[in-house]
Amino acid sequence: MRPPAGVSRRTLLRAAAAGSTALAAGCSGGTRSVQVAVVWSTSELDRFREVVAGYPAPVQVVSAGNDIDAFLRARHLAGTSPDVAILPRPGLVTEYAQRGWLSPVLASTEYAVPAGLGELLTAEGQRYGVWVKAAHKSLVWHLPSMLPVQPANWDALVRRTQELGALARRDGGPAPLAIGAADGWVLTDWFENVLADVAPESYNALARPDADWQGGPVREALDRLAGLWSINGAFVGGGRRALLTQYEESVIQVVHTKRAVMLVGADFTADVADPFQRGPEAPVTFRFPGAQPGGGPLIVGGDAAVAFTDAQGGVELVEWLTRVDSFQPWLRAGGYLSPNTNVAIGSYRDRVGQGLAAEMRTPGTLRFDLSDQLPGAFTGSDGVGIWRIMQGFFADVTDGVRASEAIRRATGLLAAAARSAGGGR
Repeated sequence: MRPPAGVSRRTLLRAAAAGSTALAAGCSGGTRSVQVAVVWSTSELDRFREVVAGYPAPVQVVSAGNDIDAFLRARHLAGTSPDVAILPRPGLVTEYAQRGWLSPVLASTEYAVPAGLGELLTAEGQRYGVWVKAAHKSLVWHLPSMLPVQPANWDALVRRTQELGALARRDGGPAPLAIGAADGWVLTDWFENVLADVAPESYNALARPDADWQGGPVREALDRLAGLWSINGAFVGGGRRALLTQYEESVIQVVHTKRAVMLVGADFTADVADPFQRGPEAPVTFRFPGAQPGGGPLIVGGDAAVAFTDAQGGVELVEWLTRVDSFQPWLRAGGYLSPNTNVAIGSYRDRVGQGLAAEMRTPGTLRFDLSDQLPGAFTGSDGVGIWRIMQGFFADVTDGVRASEAIRRATGLLAAAARSAGGGR
């Protein structure tokens, strides 16, 4: 059978091994485990296994790697789809539902999410997924000793970056910013935070089929980014080096080697930072700055649980995952933000988690990660879609290409990618 385009040999082997295990479990004559495919690995995988250890039936958790879409397509072709999957993009939930791969699911009576999130997981009026993990993506991390005064708005961030960049060039001090530009999602997080502040009404419209990717709001957001990213000395080793820097390394540059002062990163940055913290000083955060003091809009991401067709055990597990107490092991361990607004704020082990959970419940500011809502390959993954386009834009503006030319190139590519995915204009 011809594998789907873009599916790596490693992904196929992982899918085949997981499928064989599922079939063996199903033929053993004992109680069949409910199999769950997840994108998580290392500590997140361990935490989720602690969560489902509380489920009153055996649960087998399989890590599908970063490209869970390719993994699940291979399993579907082989006829060995898992019972449940945790998907990182709502676009996949609706696509799978429209293909007939999923069963409708129900949430428990204890489940509630901020306005606008639930609708992202429905198709033709049916709910096909539930949010089980959230990510606060509007944070800037730093050590207090490296940045005693936090920038109050975007202009203050630009001024501080210029000052620190000049010191870095003159005295060899730390660069103002660390950025893991090798991971395209890091750059789309920057773009989405700026876009939601520049043009909040246009933000949601860009997720629709008739989106205008060459319009004023996109150009204005890119222009604001170009003004900051092009500052001489802004990044450790310069722009080209930043394009080879992974997200994890950028965290280390701030909390361990102290080669950079600030890092834009989601709440899960704490998990990466913890092992590298030196001494008692822990990194702190402030909201991604908008034009006005007090921070801009809040961008959130999330992971959603779905049940595959005819997986009755899967539907029951998905419902259980929406109960208030199900994720208590992960809440106690830290590094977890619940999308369920009925989870008590006091369940979080520290004030940082409590504060982030409270921010998510503030009405009127929350917007879901735009790139995760885009269709097909436009949504981005390594080397394609909006991730690759934003890396090209970053390379241009840090290489000295005029902002107007860099914006012209980027918006042209964004519009073409949107059309290729069946939308845009």
